[in-house]
Amino acid sequence: MITEAGKKMKQRVTLTIEEQTLQKVDRTVNKTDIKNRSHAVEVLLNKAFGENKLSTAVILAGGKHSSKIREKARHLPKPMIRVNNKPILEYNLELLKREGIKNIVISLGYKGDMIKEYFGDGNQQGLNISYIKEQTPLGTGGPLKKLAGKIKNTFLVLNADELKDIDLEDMYLFHKKNKSTATIALTTTQKPDEYGVAVMNGNKIMTFIEKPGHNAPSNLINAGLYIIEPEVLKDIPEGFSLLENDIFPRLADNEKLFGYVFSGQWFDIRTPHKFTQAEQHWEGIK
Repeated sequence: MITEAGKKMKQRVTLTIEEQTLQKVDRTVNKTDIKNRSHAVEVLLNKAFGENKLSTAVILAGGKHSSKIREKARHLPKPMIRVNNKPILEYNLELLKREGIKNIVISLGYKGDMIKEYFGDGNQQGLNISYIKEQTPLGTGGPLKKLAGKIKNTFLVLNADELKDIDLEDMYLFHKKNKSTATIALTTTQKPDEYGVAVMNGNKIMTFIEKPGHNAPSNLINAGLYIIEPEVLKDIPEGFSLLENDIFPRLADNEKLFGYVFSGQWFDIRTPHKFTQAEQHWEGIK
């Protein structure tokens, strides 16, 4: 239904579905990403018709690993550390391919030539991969500034050195429904004091409190994956910059920054203990 103002409205419909099929629909309901049966049907229909899809992703792979994980990394850039015999970056590419996102830009820094040599132009993975070379570290914002004017549509940004499994189509639907300028994927942790913790007002992110100790306002943390509108690129300063400091606080002040809470897998490898947890529990991209 389309109103005179051109706004899409939802209609209530009655469907007759085989019980076996309905059971499959119900299995997608997890109360977090998929709220209920009606939401599940909507999400599945959008996927079937190919709507609500992202086409471009920027992977931030330019940072150095910390001294805590250096023994595991040896002479590798951090995104190339292997978990269960596969580089972390490769899992991220598998996630993007699964979700139909095939235009990939990878920002390279520390030992980036190893990444470029391993993945090439992405043809073997069924992807189209191009690269940005950081001559000096540019943070999480600087590489994106280089793409200003080149990316015309809503796009995805993700860190290369974390393991994550997110329903990106549903996150995109959430992003558009809320008319968000940037949406941050949020995951839960039992130890939020080690991370930046989101302070929420409904679905809106008001701010992040970095390593809040025992007084964490929630257990929701930044999962290192964002959906961003291209208009943001013009506001990123030249050179080194951080989305977390230079862009997201301003968007939060204007109530244009939203948090998408997901229940899928997420692991970082910032310490040997966390690396071991990832090896033991990461199930890969299915």
